[in-house]
Amino acid sequence: METLPLAVLDFVGIEFGEDAASSVAGAAGIARAVEAAGYRRYWVSEHHNMRSLACSAPELLTAHIGARTSTIRVGAAGIMLPNHASMKVAETFRTLLAMYPGRIDLALGRAPGTDPLTAHVLRRGMVADAAAEFPAQVGELLAFLGDGFPEGHPYAPLIAAPLVPERPEMFILGSSPYGPRFAAVNGFSAVFAHHMSPDLAFEALRDYRRRFEPRQEGAQPYSAMSVLAFASEDDEAVLDFEAAWTLTRQNIQRGIREPIAPEAVQEFSRSPDFRARRNSDGRMVTGRPEAVVARLLDMKGQAEADEIVVVTPSLDRARRTASYVALADAWRTVA
Repeated sequence: METLPLAVLDFVGIEFGEDAASSVAGAAGIARAVEAAGYRRYWVSEHHNMRSLACSAPELLTAHIGARTSTIRVGAAGIMLPNHASMKVAETFRTLLAMYPGRIDLALGRAPGTDPLTAHVLRRGMVADAAAEFPAQVGELLAFLGDGFPEGHPYAPLIAAPLVPERPEMFILGSSPYGPRFAAVNGFSAVFAHHMSPDLAFEALRDYRRRFEPRQEGAQPYSAMSVLAFASEDDEAVLDFEAAWTLTRQNIQRGIREPIAPEAVQEFSRSPDFRARRNSDGRMVTGRPEAVVARLLDMKGQAEADEIVVVTPSLDRARRTASYVALADAWRTVA
């Protein structure tokens, strides 16, 4: 079956009352479901210091998911590069390629994926501007992945083992114009987080395509856009998804990183205040499957993107899985 230009970005949420083991097992179930539905990729994010998420080690999750699927591309979206040593990232993803040849993706971000204190700890107390060091880190990573270092460079004798005959498919993440521009001038594929910066997404990705400079002869721009989306024939399920994400964002802003009880979501989703102003910021694409797909295709066209990455951070894994499958089925009908 030919894959659809669809991917999933999973935060590997821990549902209220469950443990991390159940969350990781649930992620594998989602990956198998979207593989069967025809999705091209399944990605996990990198977030730290969160009781409600189990994605602090996306490289380990990638290995776990790879072992439980057979054809779908798997990877991290992303590895927050300032949190890691470039050589170690190269070694890790070469090992993943040795395990799952032709299936590994590596998307790089310069944000910490966490709060300032946790970033300080992860980066061993670095006081420099980690984001400013991102270009040099990317260059170092590429050298370890096969570009090599200039003659006389102190790292030139080093090998990022194991040696493998390929590289991961690489992307640069962004939620501001910086990411797509960096990707363009350096010849990378780009992913823009519409779910974080909806007002910037379309122009940022169009600009990426205009600015793209190939790293190798014949290389073409390739872009993806992550969108908060949920599809269901059940109107109450749609309301619950919107309410859950609204509450999640409010909790993050308040510094609360705990799973939300389903009863709290249902109470909020049925409140007159929520229903009066639901989805007012334009971040979410929700509704019946055909309508959601029609909107995603319109957004894909506006952004001149090649692929849509579906983000569905819900408290109900069964509903999430059903939404992913419904979107794939509708995509084949509408697209």
